[in-house]
Amino acid sequence: MHTVAVLALDQVIPFDLSAPIDTFNWARLPDGRSPYRTKVCSVTEEVRAGAGAFTVRAPYGLEALAEADTITVPGTVDPTRPLPPGVAEALRAAAANGTRIASICVGAFIFAATGLLDGQRATTHWIAAADLAARHPAVTVDPNVLYVDNGQFLTSAGAAAALDMCLHMIRKDYGSAVAAHAARMSVMPLEREGGQAQFIVHAQPPVPAGATMEPLLNWLEENADRDLTLEDIAVRAGISARTLNRRFREQTGTTPLQWLHRARVRRAQHLLESTSHPVERIAVQAGFGSPTAFRDRFKRVVGTSPQAYRRAFRGAPDGVGGVGGMGGAGGMDDAHFISREVRVPQRT
Repeated sequence: MHTVAVLALDQVIPFDLSAPIDTFNWARLPDGRSPYRTKVCSVTEEVRAGAGAFTVRAPYGLEALAEADTITVPGTVDPTRPLPPGVAEALRAAAANGTRIASICVGAFIFAATGLLDGQRATTHWIAAADLAARHPAVTVDPNVLYVDNGQFLTSAGAAAALDMCLHMIRKDYGSAVAAHAARMSVMPLEREGGQAQFIVHAQPPVPAGATMEPLLNWLEENADRDLTLEDIAVRAGISARTLNRRFREQTGTTPLQWLHRARVRRAQHLLESTSHPVERIAVQAGFGSPTAFRDRFKRVVGTSPQAYRRAFRGAPDGVGGVGGMGGAGGMDDAHFISREVRVPQRT
């Protein structure tokens, strides 16, 4: 099993703590097995949750970080406080061993304080991005995205972006089918890409109150195999192509055609993982005009060829792709069932 250690420091933000625990625990392999075990660890046996609402008992100490395949670093109420003794050293040692480390929201401050993000691109909650950039000038802070995947190190923006990042990691580890199930159990869409814009508060609302692209996104998903033009999509939305482009980018961070291309690639990924259909047939099923156009677009978005992707995700035991640490499609950076038993072991 892939072990995920969740680092709980004093005044940990409750949502940041629970999001990776629940998301990873929702994941199920095709045979019903759970691919992840989660361990909450800390410097002390008990820590206060943010706002003092309750106390968290951490069954594991910092030594559990050395045994983890993935470490998540939740935010705290004051993430600028000096790190407790041993935390930076434990994270740096885990990184040196190849452990994947991902921060959640303002957990990026804790992550950056270790020096591991120096020279890397990172994100955090948009309201804290300027402060992160000022405190850690060696880190390239991007306040406009949901999460950043640098391969071994990942950072996410606030709240729901933690779920996006965790689903992205599940997809890299075990494929889109396993991630899609975890997304359904989390009542989250799987299609939001890491580069999508955060929902930043502007001086003026970017779109009329109550406006949403959700019905149009659902229609695009259902009709991704059709030869759709921007004008076709605008007619469906009942607005001009220019207005559609503006509103679509404001609400999703991308253009209608770019979103449609990614929807087609996601459909192709699922077909490559779950069927033995030839690439030429999948190109048609996914809505690409030709196998050549399909291969070019797929490689541009996913970072590898359709055949290589299929081998990576269908070549592992039990038909599951990328089992283990950095697994998934050869460590690609871009793209990307129900009952469970949770046991809380004794602190070691």
